Amino acid sequence: MDIVFIQGLKIDCVIGIYDWEREIRQDITLDIEMSTDIKAASETDHIDQTLDYKAVSKRLIEFVQGSEFQLVETLAEKIMQIIIEEFDVEKAKLTLNKGEAVTGAQGVGVIIERSRANYS
Repeated sequence: MDIVFIQGLKIDCVIGIYDWEREIRQDITLDIEMSTDIKAASETDHIDQTLDYKAVSKRLIEFVQGSEFQLVETLAEKIMQIIIEEFDVEKAKLTLNKGEAVTGAQGVGVIIERSRANYS
């Protein structure tokens, strides 16, 4: 399988378990690798034959900005479900970075991998 990726997608949202986190918007950063076959796109040179990373990005921005989950684990799982089910991706890997949520750390978050089998 080939990989279509989105790296460093920053989105603001409400995320966190503490009262003060429920009252502000925080940036999260997404790095996504999506397994897909790009052969048809390479032969036709047409966007309809590939996984459109702009369409994926726009959908995720819309979803994440409207979400208000407490845990990054929940948000990550919902993002993966959208990627796999709505964009017909066989397998994907997501790094969700909540940034400097822990003093002294450059980033914290989760890395998850899912396949179509996880959602059937």
